[in-house]
Amino acid sequence: MLRTVARYDRIVDASLERAWENVRDWEHLPWLHSSSFHSIALLGQSSAGWQARIGLPTGDEIVLELVIDGARYVSRTLEGNGAGTEIWTELQPQDETRTHVQVSFNLPGLAGQPDATLDKLGALLRGLYTRLWDEDEAMMIERAAALARLAEPSPRELDLGPREALRFPFDIDAGGQRLRITELGGELRVDTRTCPHWLGPLEPTEDPTVVQCPWHGYRFDPQTRKSCDGRGLRLPAPPALRLDSGRVILDWPSP
Repeated sequence: MLRTVARYDRIVDASLERAWENVRDWEHLPWLHSSSFHSIALLGQSSAGWQARIGLPTGDEIVLELVIDGARYVSRTLEGNGAGTEIWTELQPQDETRTHVQVSFNLPGLAGQPDATLDKLGALLRGLYTRLWDEDEAMMIERAAALARLAEPSPRELDLGPREALRFPFDIDAGGQRLRITELGGELRVDTRTCPHWLGPLEPTEDPTVVQCPWHGYRFDPQTRKSCDGRGLRLPAPPALRLDSGRVILDWPSP
């Protein structure tokens, strides 16, 4: 028998479309939520949800099933620690850019447990979900901004200013991409810093030849633009870079 030990309620600054996109996205769990999940292996998915084997920071594994039911979805632990737990979440649009999230934590095997134990469990679950939704919200906000940039027409050219006034490296958002301008050995270079998967940011790694997206772990060589993780994606070509009377200019190809 399940018992509701806590509820969680908040508004996130993301549209309902972004929120449901996030729910269906199993792949981000061990990357965006690395403090809570260490690995994931998809067991199956459909329009109604997904099922996956998930590694935890403790070294344990669980099998988690997510099933969408109208405006709600349930995250159900099928195997491992907490088997039988059901976490129900309802998503309702607050307005075009905000979503109301309501969560109910339902745990098995708690008959006869004192209120203090239930309160402690509830506090732990609310704390966990606060952190998870904080991380999800930040990603959804940045993704919405990236999608908006992508919809903007690319300029034909962009004057970045006099070369001697620029401090390298630096990032700019232009032409639907985040771009990084660097100088090495007196030569200027422009690379994309936008992941082609979900338009996430590409960040440096310990390997200077590799950049990685913190949302889903996609890795690329910015010089060749090829995938470094075997997942088959390729970085888009950045605009051309030229000097004109000492000014740094970015050029986009004609449509």
